[in-house]
Amino acid sequence: MACDSGTVTVGERAAELDAHDALGAIRTRFLDVPDVVAYLDGNSLGRPLAATPERIAAFVRDRWGGRLIRGWDEGWMEAPARLGDDLGRVVLGAAAGQTVVGDSTSVLLYKAIRAAVALDPSRTEIVFAAGDFPTDRFVLQGIAAELGLTLVPIVAAHDSGVDADQVAAAAGARTAVVVLSHVAYRSAYLTDVAATTAAAHAVGAATVWDLSHSVGVVPLRLDEWGVDLAVGCTYKYLNGGPGSPAFLYARRELQPRLAQPIQGWMGAAEPFAMGERYAADPGIRRFLSGTPSIVAMQPIADMVALLDEVGIAAVRAKSERLTGFAVERFDEELAPLGVRLASPRDPSRRGSHVTLDHPAFPSMLAALHARGVIPDFRRPDGLRIGLSPLSTSFAEIEVGLAAIRAELR
Repeated sequence: MACDSGTVTVGERAAELDAHDALGAIRTRFLDVPDVVAYLDGNSLGRPLAATPERIAAFVRDRWGGRLIRGWDEGWMEAPARLGDDLGRVVLGAAAGQTVVGDSTSVLLYKAIRAAVALDPSRTEIVFAAGDFPTDRFVLQGIAAELGLTLVPIVAAHDSGVDADQVAAAAGARTAVVVLSHVAYRSAYLTDVAATTAAAHAVGAATVWDLSHSVGVVPLRLDEWGVDLAVGCTYKYLNGGPGSPAFLYARRELQPRLAQPIQGWMGAAEPFAMGERYAADPGIRRFLSGTPSIVAMQPIADMVALLDEVGIAAVRAKSERLTGFAVERFDEELAPLGVRLASPRDPSRRGSHVTLDHPAFPSMLAALHARGVIPDFRRPDGLRIGLSPLSTSFAEIEVGLAAIRAELR
């Protein structure tokens, strides 16, 4: 199969891009799966690092097994905030003392939104993206029913997302909080956080951002952007593993005013005082509730260290090259077969996945899996081509899209 030049095959072009990839050698730090030739779902579940099995085994053997309950006095109590500070420094653009690792994304979204709404009880509306990930919408529906609030949806185009102008038009004096995703889970549209946060603040509303599809792959500057609260998962581009704990960011100046709704002993000012009444920790630990999973934090720590070594700017640069190559291959191989691009064409306006739509896609997954090609399906008819820059090669994109083309034919 020839490229535009007529002299270089697609496979040769992919091989050339891989050969000149400054981050190419990093792929060897991830576990290989022999029966997978193209893993295009890193935006849902990242590959494990090769160091992860021994990291977990060593923790079980030496820390849990060797120290037993003494581990809580030897670092485990500080682990949620310590890992949060590392996330803040390496990938969030957040100073220390503003990020904590704890519950699932859904639970932390609930905590963050409830805390934001409580900042001004006179405000009765929540602005959100109608096409956002189901968890975000479901949590909002529950909070609205619980507190008698009104949800104000913003409807965005299929291949884009919510922008600052739409927020400015939807938000007003009754808006308590604006809840949005930085990267739209389906289209990969990359929202301008700074401008959109400013639009919310202009009418006195707080903001809660879902960073699940951007953390670890798109540079973030939460402090600089004036973000109030943010939540994100760690099993996509932070490679923490299935169900790994999420994180919550709360701007330092707001923390004394933020009352989270699930009061537990780990969020108390003195957890071991076993007091009669709850008194919240003065800082970010107030967003903890129950005992955090120290075991589940181990893989995240290794990935954060790798991102610190490589630099998030280099990760973003490769992400744009990967998605650009995917769009290039789509134009040449899949668009002629009736496939539609459901993501922005401008690389600066998309995250690290590309969504392609076709009515045949729902019935093709089994055949693609049999070929060793694993994309991500999103209803009604979208394949997300998820590209994790540190573990995905250009050759995988070529092989994966060629398999999709073959199945369509």
